[in-house]
Amino acid sequence: MESRQLVEGYEVSPIIKGGWQLATDHSDDRSATPVEDMFAFVDRGITTFDCADIYTGVEALIGEFRATYEERRGEPAPINVHTKFVPDRSRLDEVTPEYVERIIDRSRERLGVETLDLVQFHWWDFDTPGYVDAARTLADLRERGKIAHVGVTNFDRDHLAELVDAGVPVVSNQVQYSLLDRRPERRLADYCRANDIGLLCYGSLAGGFLTDAYRGAPEPTGEMENRSLTKYELIIEEAGGWERYQSLLDTVGEVAAKHDASVANVATAFVLDRPAVRAAIVGARNTDHLEDTVRTPEVSLDTEDVARLEAATDDLRDVPGEVYGLEREPGGRHAEIMKYELNEE
Repeated sequence: MESRQLVEGYEVSPIIKGGWQLATDHSDDRSATPVEDMFAFVDRGITTFDCADIYTGVEALIGEFRATYEERRGEPAPINVHTKFVPDRSRLDEVTPEYVERIIDRSRERLGVETLDLVQFHWWDFDTPGYVDAARTLADLRERGKIAHVGVTNFDRDHLAELVDAGVPVVSNQVQYSLLDRRPERRLADYCRANDIGLLCYGSLAGGFLTDAYRGAPEPTGEMENRSLTKYELIIEEAGGWERYQSLLDTVGEVAAKHDASVANVATAFVLDRPAVRAAIVGARNTDHLEDTVRTPEVSLDTEDVARLEAATDDLRDVPGEVYGLEREPGGRHAEIMKYELNEE
């Protein structure tokens, strides 16, 4: 799988293995073999992994994989790992340089590395001051060799610009981006392209809703299987509901048939071709969809394909607001599924 340059001297695989679904608070799948599965992903060319300090247990799993890989194969695992720094919402006004460094040191220990490849910074509430200072501390830790690159996650255009104007060397912004949710195109993507900041996109498959599995399926009733599906069911509602979503799936399916590909391939390829996008993060609990996933970079959408897909999204309602705006609304439906206090746990 041909890698893509995120910043000079640093490349990522175009498909990044997402780690949220491996978090112990997300899934209790006792049949999972996550460390063994990581070997399969690396061997198929997916060599960039995404995790977070608040994805309970995931940094430690990747650290275990690193150690096991070197033990079995006699060389370091050929991966780069993107983690996050996400202070608890209730402690935003207590974030000091010492606090930031303690969390970064904990991630280094869990992952078994001296230097973290990329730390992506998230701040729950921009009305609480301190995020610029916290980002500057991450930049200082970069100068000291504890971090190689500094990124952010879920920052809208204006707050990202605030960090850049403060001299923070931001190389990436991880955001939700899909055929259902094109909020990054409103203002963020142009700014990132102008400032050489790569978009790393999660949600390109909308938690699995943008796959063949849901094409022609009836609208779900009752409680969803996990928080990911709950999250993206709300996005479908914002985009106009099940009927419009199914119409989009039909168009994606027709484009997929043209390329002898899957709905997932086309949905992800569409995002990968957007301006400023460097990679798509595909969450994986196991290797069930690995062979299909690795086909995605082979799918080359032509201008006719893109026009058909864009026309299909025109029939949807726009998800309102800026990047991650709905998810920040206190008491809102999108905010209710978030867990704000996982760092200290």
